[in-house]
Amino acid sequence: MSIQDRVGAFCPHGDIRIEGKPGGPLSGLTFAAKDLFDVAGHVTGAGNPDWLATHAPASATASAVQKLLDAGASLAGKVITDELAYSLSGVNMHYGTPVNAAAPDRLPGGSSSGSAAAVAAGLVDTALGTDTGGSVRVPANNCGLYGIRTTHGRVAKDGLVPLADSFDTVGWFARDAAMLARVGEALLGPRERIPHGRILIASDCFALADPAARAALEPALQQAIKAVGPRHYLTINPDGFPAWQTAFRLIQGHEAWTTHGDWITRTQPKMAPEIMERFVAGSKVTAEELARANAVRVRVRKRIAAVLQPGDVLCLPTSSGPAAQKTISKEAENAYRMAMLQLTCTAGLAGLPQVTLPLAKLDGAPVGLSLAALPGSDWLLLELAERLAG
Repeated sequence: MSIQDRVGAFCPHGDIRIEGKPGGPLSGLTFAAKDLFDVAGHVTGAGNPDWLATHAPASATASAVQKLLDAGASLAGKVITDELAYSLSGVNMHYGTPVNAAAPDRLPGGSSSGSAAAVAAGLVDTALGTDTGGSVRVPANNCGLYGIRTTHGRVAKDGLVPLADSFDTVGWFARDAAMLARVGEALLGPRERIPHGRILIASDCFALADPAARAALEPALQQAIKAVGPRHYLTINPDGFPAWQTAFRLIQGHEAWTTHGDWITRTQPKMAPEIMERFVAGSKVTAEELARANAVRVRVRKRIAAVLQPGDVLCLPTSSGPAAQKTISKEAENAYRMAMLQLTCTAGLAGLPQVTLPLAKLDGAPVGLSLAALPGSDWLLLELAERLAG
């Protein structure tokens, strides 16, 4: 397994290569793992040199990694993540920004930046990522890939550096829908036949996308309508997305600080200022703010349960448009992130699976269409992705 990393996706620390089990269903395939997943005998770096320096080698391999190895896929190495997974940009001030092979002048998206970059550049067949607030969906959108955020809790998270446990999920990337599903057979188990019902088009989500992006996605949307069946347009969020996004951000910040606050206080790590600011903000979330945010989360779940029936598919844009240019200012990047969270927060708050399909382009850069469904409907989405890729 010799890889020429021409896009800067792989971690500079460690050289982890493990051959998969011979004769497995994924034999002959290669994968990369985001540097949040443990591999026995190696230190997990979490995108930050001070984390790397203050943690011992893992005593066991994360079960998501092990399942792929047991299925025959070979691990080609660890790939870069945004620091502690707390960013959607794909920029890492310590290790660099992996190149987006689909749009080299644009950001790859994060926090699973190296995972997406490695797959988009053809360095590996698939790559493991994580998704808390969009960290698989956004890079898949930006890099022109198929990607899945699984139902919360569907894929085990042992051996994974957490960010916000009640939102954290395991996901993966592929260049085609068939590969996305093959990996699903290893991580989710055998295919499940889930009859599809209606396609619900989230008009308020499409309203958050740039007009040019909506126009670019229209043929893909019509293709999805044709594949799924009866269509219905609806407003998914009667509260307005700023309310949902704020609730998500408060809960995520509180959980992130609860998880990593002691280490940050003790170590005083060198960290990108905008990421440190998010941790500090999380430390200041009050009990009252957290209670209100959790009440919003309850309302979100009730709303989703009220409008989605088993087999229904919710259709929305993955992002407001193509990836941001590399030259974007920090202020504009933060505004971009906050706007992005309005589109990604629904799946997080409701624990939904969501697949991203690279079915459109705008100004030469990819734009993704997303399908989401009720928790546990992962195979429904993977099989619809295969049908749409047709």
